[in-house]
Amino acid sequence: MTTTSDGVTIRLASPVDAEALAHLHLDVWDDAYTGLMPQQLLDDRRDRVAERIERWREILGSGSEPTYVASGPDGLVGFATAGPGRDNDLDDHGIDLELWALYVRATHWGTGVGYALLQTAIADRAAYVWVLAGNERAIRFYERQGFRLDGTEDEHDEGLHVRMLRAGTR
Repeated sequence: MTTTSDGVTIRLASPVDAEALAHLHLDVWDDAYTGLMPQQLLDDRRDRVAERIERWREILGSGSEPTYVASGPDGLVGFATAGPGRDNDLDDHGIDLELWALYVRATHWGTGVGYALLQTAIADRAAYVWVLAGNERAIRFYERQGFRLDGTEDEHDEGLHVRMLRAGTR
């Protein structure tokens, strides 16, 4: 467990966090993506809250890949999950770890919570992450952590995603 300078604790999530994590996930997508993706996609996610809670229960109960949460005095403020890379074209780069998700509430942007979650989830290992094109705040954050755009793009319902890679130091 890690505690940031503003009293936010980073810890491993458990199935009891499923409901709070589902609501956090909805909120942080609104924070990060409003204006960057079709609003209907964000609205549709909110129409399926019960499904999202159950999905988080399954994910957290499976014990497969850890999800870390940032918890403050008012509840969860961020989360991160990493696991085996799902892209099959990075063998030559020696990168087999993917940062699947890293989100922090807008009220905690710039406080070090995102950095603490990243360090807990992947430390200084080689990894890659997909970022929604146009999400300059996220791209700048990852660049500060040593990630670089590699020119790979992938179109999804949410919009164009760009891939960022980072060579590890261990």
